[in-house]
Amino acid sequence: MNDADRLSLDPVMRQVVGGRAVDARAASASQMGRFETEVLATSDNRTPLADMPGHWIDRVHNRKPPKWITLDMDSSVSPTHGAQEGTAWNGHFGCMCYHPLFVFNQFGHLERCALRPGNVHSADGWEEVLKPVIARYADRHLMRFFRGDAAFATPELYKTLEAESYFYAIRLRANRVLQGKIAHLLKRPVGRPPKGVKRIYGDFQYQAASWDKPRRVIAKVEWHPGELFPRVGFVVTNLPMEPDWIIRFYNQRGTAEQHIKEGKQAINWTRLSCKGMAQNEVRLQLHALAYNLGVFLQGAELPEEVADWSLTSLQTRLIKIGARVVRHARAITFQFAEVAVSGDLFNRILAAIQRLRAPPVPG
Repeated sequence: MNDADRLSLDPVMRQVVGGRAVDARAASASQMGRFETEVLATSDNRTPLADMPGHWIDRVHNRKPPKWITLDMDSSVSPTHGAQEGTAWNGHFGCMCYHPLFVFNQFGHLERCALRPGNVHSADGWEEVLKPVIARYADRHLMRFFRGDAAFATPELYKTLEAESYFYAIRLRANRVLQGKIAHLLKRPVGRPPKGVKRIYGDFQYQAASWDKPRRVIAKVEWHPGELFPRVGFVVTNLPMEPDWIIRFYNQRGTAEQHIKEGKQAINWTRLSCKGMAQNEVRLQLHALAYNLGVFLQGAELPEEVADWSLTSLQTRLIKIGARVVRHARAITFQFAEVAVSGDLFNRILAAIQRLRAPPVPG
């Protein structure tokens, strides 16, 4: 939206849009704004728009079926300015904001997201975001995993995951009962302090007052050099693996935070400047689609020279580069400057993109 007027005159964009835009101009900022705020923001369109990332991911998985799926759920902050609908003070983030919720898979794909008011709990509305994703994978023959931080440590979520045959690892907030279960591990080790970090694991059954049954809890106790007290963490799980494996598996959920960070930096999905919340929800969903397109490109069999490029690098070094458009009677030529990408490398990248095409549907 912010770049619509400039892009409407861009020669390459006009060729991509086609039709009248080739000789005139593509949609202006006002036209794009009306489409975004009046057409897409209707209740009939917002739900299909929220479903679209999942449909795209299904097509990717149909081409190369995964052997397992790991879902990471996390919330984030989107600062707001002025009297935007749904904006509220969030004490944790220390600002007026929205509080969106995201679900990623192990490939970095954004499975689903939702925009929420700024003052809701981190797990508020998890059913509307997670259950459609669970339903999409219900008929696939694969192993299923879920990770979440302490905000998602709710019995309703445990029961949902167990009913759908998901293995999970969810952090628990410490309390006196949990601390008492590992009291023997909290005593400072005898002898000289270790030069490195010393880790000790606990493994026990625990049932909170709101739980319908006891569940397995893994405790990690870390003694760090120079620190008087240990660092303690608890994870509730139904995984049958050894405690150290479960803790390593849980710690990998940090990748979800990296995905959110990259979405903010490369896609600018915190740029939610509309006054109405429905319109800002549409903008977030469009950002989600743009993010997934970038991640799909990262997942292609790119040449070795660009295989580890971030979304930001792909934007600035491959997409947002200068070009000259030469129109002839029978052909249109795009002439790119060989600054970050050579002609040979560009052709190999295009070939990798071509291989992303879905196989033809049988007639």
